[in-house]
Amino acid sequence: MSTVIKVEHLSKSYRLGTISTGSLHKDLQSTWARLRGKEDPNRRIDQGEITGSRKDLFLALNDVSFGVKQGEVLGIIGRNGAGKSTLLKILSRITAPTAGTVKIRGRIASLLEVGTGFHPELTGRENIFLNGAILGMTRREIDRKFDEIVNFAEIEQFIDTPVKRYSSGMYVRLAFAVAAHLEPEILIIDEVLAVGDVQFQKKCLGKMGEVGREGRTVLFVSHQLPAMSALCTQGLWLGSGKICSAGTIHTVIHDYTTAHNQSSTEIVYSEYARGPGDEYAELISAKITNSHGKTQQTFQRSESVHIIMEYNIKRPEQLRLVPNFHVKTYENAYIFVSNAPDIHVLDSGIYRAECIIPPNFLNDEIFIVEVAVTAYGLSSFNTCFYESNSLQFSISDDPTQPSNDRYNFGGKMPGVIRPKLQWSVQRI
Repeated sequence: MSTVIKVEHLSKSYRLGTISTGSLHKDLQSTWARLRGKEDPNRRIDQGEITGSRKDLFLALNDVSFGVKQGEVLGIIGRNGAGKSTLLKILSRITAPTAGTVKIRGRIASLLEVGTGFHPELTGRENIFLNGAILGMTRREIDRKFDEIVNFAEIEQFIDTPVKRYSSGMYVRLAFAVAAHLEPEILIIDEVLAVGDVQFQKKCLGKMGEVGREGRTVLFVSHQLPAMSALCTQGLWLGSGKICSAGTIHTVIHDYTTAHNQSSTEIVYSEYARGPGDEYAELISAKITNSHGKTQQTFQRSESVHIIMEYNIKRPEQLRLVPNFHVKTYENAYIFVSNAPDIHVLDSGIYRAECIIPPNFLNDEIFIVEVAVTAYGLSSFNTCFYESNSLQFSISDDPTQPSNDRYNFGGKMPGVIRPKLQWSVQRI
């Protein structure tokens, strides 16, 4: 596959507190010099090159280099202010870089903000044709896609209404429909899908997956890591304007969540730092161990994982106090919740609860464990404590080792569980 986007040593800086030199004459001088590749005559002697050391300069992007091949779906993740939107604006030719080069092959459609590229005084119909013309499409091509765009956006009744009267949800529905259906070679989507309702978000994600399967290139920025994992093939993690990690989407999400996750294999509270709880039960400690009782963070798929929690029942009264463990992926997607069975009313005291995840059940992944005790009464229940993101462990199967279900398949198998199930194969 050929490379359709090539970014080399890209930097973008902003001067804080000012938007010009303060003089129209000097602004024109600086612009003319920059267009001719000459030195800015109004630059201060101490300005120098872009280093980020000046207090009035903010480096939104700092020496970013990467490539995107045709048909790849690239997910860009990072915290707010990391430079994601700035990168997309440069790729969409909305703003120019301060340094570096961007080479793009193909027609680009961008959806960076609600109503990007729409004229507020024009109707929805007119804006569809306007956007298509901007993308270089003929009227016949736009006519062929028109009904599909309107049906997807669900705005048939308002298609001849000026878009300035649209709600934000209607705006983004039409904007996404136009960007996704007018057949660009490269589709760039920022975190605008959060504006739409849940049903339309799912519809958009499905369309993006369809666009990717058609062999077109997609760049997608979102904080929804499960959606990124499902849609994207490659990933890019930006932090403070620099690339922190690049590679497959699972590798990048793993690096990102590991760096920002404070979970460990063991938490212990003492009388000086009491654990979470209420008047009925209180957490004392929780840990992840192997079958020998030693704390451990990385497990082979053939090993069992033991989740252990100690808690104090202070006022049992007539309640059933049930310990439970919540196991999630590092993308915060639930895998399962397990409760201790057959819990009756217990006496006050310190209890130890243990749950064993059997071998050959979970896939190669990082998992988060959250511990809780729930009090069940006669007609209701109450959570005594719920310690979120408290424990972490990972399954890391060695792909070079023989396995009777791998068959020389390299890398991570699909899915979050990988159980050994009972099979029967016979000639009939």
